[in-house]
Amino acid sequence: MQLFLGVDGGGTGCRAAIADAAGRILGQGSAGPANIASDPAGAVASILTAITEALAAAVGTAQVTDILPTLRAGLGLAGANAAGTVTRLRAALPFRSLRVTTDAVAAVKGALGERDGILAALGTGSVFARQEARAIHQIGGWGLALGDEGSGAWLGRSLLAASLAAHDGFRPLTPLLRQVLADHGGAEGVIGFAVSARPIDFAGLVPWILASDDPAAAALLAKADAAIVAAIGVLQPPGAPLPVTFIGGLGQTFAARLAGRWAFHAAAGSALDGALRLAREAD
Repeated sequence: MQLFLGVDGGGTGCRAAIADAAGRILGQGSAGPANIASDPAGAVASILTAITEALAAAVGTAQVTDILPTLRAGLGLAGANAAGTVTRLRAALPFRSLRVTTDAVAAVKGALGERDGILAALGTGSVFARQEARAIHQIGGWGLALGDEGSGAWLGRSLLAASLAAHDGFRPLTPLLRQVLADHGGAEGVIGFAVSARPIDFAGLVPWILASDDPAAAALLAKADAAIVAAIGVLQPPGAPLPVTFIGGLGQTFAARLAGRWAFHAAAGSALDGALRLAREAD
């Protein structure tokens, strides 16, 4: 019996599912972050952990080693658009067939299915894509060092930057920014945190922003709103606008904040569903 593997991996975590030829999910697994550009070794470890868990649930632990090389796999992964990452990943995985795309492509295939539309994926990172007549055009997804505007990591990093700017006197030291500095042990503590912080660590600061009515939080969210509107504007075709689907941990937050700008459609499925679609398309 041919089995299909789907993996959805991003900066926050990794999920895997095993399905049969009829599309029935037989087993699922999860593991830690799986950005194959920012942490290749850690991503491979997370991917293999999630796959092993899913396959063990599907066929039993004793058969995992034998079944693993027979899988037809589709992987939607953060960092797959960085040069060399997919080649290195392929060398570490033993599947019968494998298709690797960005997590955005898998998300489009899961959330939009066959219909035209625009996807705004807002989680630890951010990425946007348009699907028209099954053709997918992605923008963003460049990672925190070069982009990820509107994402959790971008918001968290921006909060720390704002606290340092306030410390230096470039902006008002609001109660939120004062608290950020105090909780990190002052400016030196903020710097120490940022030096080693991963995107998921920066994103861990987002609850401070969402729970606050502080002017600094409002300004950060307004800046994120503007970045998201600009990205969707780039993807909207001339003439009749396409409906927009928001997904990810911050998707519904910004869908609510931007309500009324476009027609919104709920996601038809998950990025993991999209990854299983990729598995069926794999060579």
